[in-house]
Amino acid sequence: MGRDQSAISQRRSFVAQAGRIAVLGALLLVSACGLPRSGPTKGQIVSGSVEKGGSTHIVHVDDRVNRAANYSPAYGFSADFRNAGEVGADEVRPGDVLGLSIWENVDDGLLASMGQSSTQLQQLQVDSQGYIFVPYAGRVRAAGNSPDELRRIITQKLETQTPDPQVMVTRVAGDGATVSVMGKVNAQGVFPIERPTRNLSAMLSKAGGVSIEPEIAVVTVKRGSSSGKVWLRDLYSNSRNDIALRPGDVILVEEDERSFTALGALGGQTKVPLGNEQINAIEAVAMVGGLNTTLADPKGLFILRDEPQSVARAVLGRNDIYGNQRFAYVLDLTRPDGMFLARDFVIRDSDTVYVTEAPFVQWQKTLNSILTPVTQVGAA
Repeated sequence: MGRDQSAISQRRSFVAQAGRIAVLGALLLVSACGLPRSGPTKGQIVSGSVEKGGSTHIVHVDDRVNRAANYSPAYGFSADFRNAGEVGADEVRPGDVLGLSIWENVDDGLLASMGQSSTQLQQLQVDSQGYIFVPYAGRVRAAGNSPDELRRIITQKLETQTPDPQVMVTRVAGDGATVSVMGKVNAQGVFPIERPTRNLSAMLSKAGGVSIEPEIAVVTVKRGSSSGKVWLRDLYSNSRNDIALRPGDVILVEEDERSFTALGALGGQTKVPLGNEQINAIEAVAMVGGLNTTLADPKGLFILRDEPQSVARAVLGRNDIYGNQRFAYVLDLTRPDGMFLARDFVIRDSDTVYVTEAPFVQWQKTLNSILTPVTQVGAA
């Protein structure tokens, strides 16, 4: 009987010792490898602040910060685009391609084939000096004249050789007064600037309109080394955005690609398109399923972004800031006004919305990582 008690005691001692070894092993494993989590803790982010030798400005959001940081780069055209006058769309330019239709009031005319009363002369390109060649009229100065003026000139030259000629001049295409329309339109191509298509909206209509939802369509106009862009809906709601076109303009219609990235203890981790609406921090969190109720720390909602110099100076209240700066805005939703501050904080393109895990979660993970090996040893 004594031997049995001694054996039982030894086994208990072995189990206890094995449990202690397992606990020590688990602690060593935790300290060596760390526990899995969705991202850095709040303390780790704060440790990278400028004040602690890092490169990020940690800013707790209040009403003043909201007013200073709520800058949204707006789409629109510069004064150079808006003040450009309309092109004399009827004026023929070198590089234009013209079409002539000539009717003669005789059966056997100068230009018409036997039995025909009209002649079609297509693809007459205006040369670099501004001239075209018309049979029996010779070399005619086309550049600088409207199609109607050119019609009268050609008529005068032909009426000395054939009775009562009738001439019609049309613009076919050309390099002199054309624009290129590309992207999400129903008919891409090169279009001449004519009287009905002198402005941006009219040229888009000429190209068949946009092929995507108008609410997400952005129109970019490239002119030389400059460019400007505008929401399609703002083009039609504000006449100042309906700019006059210039020869050589490139018009590109594309779907807006602005977005923000959601990471951390949220209902989802993904890249989210912004669309054309203004989205605040509360809406951004809601768009990915809200805070994860079992993981999220409502005191640790971070908005990470690069701020331009002007905004950085306004937010920090300093004039010794130069160039773009990294910012981590902190929103504490547990404060009495925390939800209101988050509601007023505007999300911008390329922002990262990050929510840290609650401190309790890490303790729970640590405890589970310790107790699990002990339980397994005890069961064994």
